[in-house]
Amino acid sequence: MPVLNRWWRANNTADFSAAPTAGAGFDTDLSGISHSRATDTATTTPLSEIALLFLKLGTTAFGGPAAHIAMMNEEVVRRRHWLSEQEFLDYLSAVNFIPGPNSTEMAIHIGHRRAGWPGLIVAGACFIFPAAILVGILAWAYVRWGALPQTAGLLYGVKPVVIAVVLQALWKLGRSAVKTTWLAVVTAASVALAAIGVNELLVLVTGGVLGLAGGWSGLRGQRCLLTVPGFKTAFSVAAVVATGASVGLWPIFLVFAKIGSVLFGSGYVLLAFLRADLVERYHWLTQQQLLDAVAVGQVTPGPVFTTATFVGYILHGPSGAIAATVGIFLPAFLFVAISAPLMPRLRASHMAGAVLDGINVASLALMALVTWQLARSALVDWFTVLLGLVSVVVLLRFRRLNSAWLVLGAGLLGIAKYGF
Repeated sequence: MPVLNRWWRANNTADFSAAPTAGAGFDTDLSGISHSRATDTATTTPLSEIALLFLKLGTTAFGGPAAHIAMMNEEVVRRRHWLSEQEFLDYLSAVNFIPGPNSTEMAIHIGHRRAGWPGLIVAGACFIFPAAILVGILAWAYVRWGALPQTAGLLYGVKPVVIAVVLQALWKLGRSAVKTTWLAVVTAASVALAAIGVNELLVLVTGGVLGLAGGWSGLRGQRCLLTVPGFKTAFSVAAVVATGASVGLWPIFLVFAKIGSVLFGSGYVLLAFLRADLVERYHWLTQQQLLDAVAVGQVTPGPVFTTATFVGYILHGPSGAIAATVGIFLPAFLFVAISAPLMPRLRASHMAGAVLDGINVASLALMALVTWQLARSALVDWFTVLLGLVSVVVLLRFRRLNSAWLVLGAGLLGIAKYGF
């Protein structure tokens, strides 16, 4: 998550001399948020206008969280002047220290800033809704026609590119997250723990503890962390209890709510949690179905977390899709609602920043391991290996390329190889 702050400053031509420099993290003064609230007399925006904007963004926002946030900046700062550039950066810092999808949480913050609690709900829901509907339609088609050669060819071509996209994200996130030798050690330890089968939540906790140990030994934290242990524990225990039953709506909701309440790092870390829970632990999906779900998430706009919609449909039809979608996104709404008033008091917590550093690199370790495991299922012959290698080169060489175009092109090549 913290990589988005650095990405934004590196790719924006505006003068951020008054903003925190890279590495300053959450030490920035967030008082501008509350100050602007008090001084701006035109803070209220009609809910209909908020709804239309985020429905538009949710329908057209391809390319991952960084691209989503760039589009939001264009709309709410440069075109509509709903926020100042500094306010936008303050909110970007804010979403870095709570679990969940960054771009969705940014939409929720903007809605709350412009129209209070109703705006919070409307902005988040409208950003999620288009992608969830589209993914639901694709899930219906997958369940009904998944065995057709055309569909098999599409997924055959898309899966290697999905692996390449995740590798690109790993590279970018790793360069920003692994900032010290100690964090490199924490990353290696997290990979080792995950490889021997340690529960992914315990891997994250261990990463946070080791990060804190580094903070005590002289590594200064650079961001602030808000956690709600009781909330997370309740979801975790409830999910474990519920999964003793068959795959019903309540277990689906609880498992995805647990994932949404603890997932730090990047939307792509979702792969590690889905594989651990749904493939390895509860055997609700095959690894092939998980790869198919991830592939669908790559060719649709909006949050990567709408992969949950696809999985929920496979497990329990339309009602399962709704349960999974609500479950995985509900924590984001709650965390934004809880954290917004507390941020100014937490901005200077260096030890909490060290914990977040540890959690972030542990998340990357989980992401790296699951990418390796999924690659063994996606790279099945010379064509898929070549397609994956070419995709990695293209993504690293043309960094502004929208990965959705690459995914769609690979799908067409897969169809062509399979034949109609």
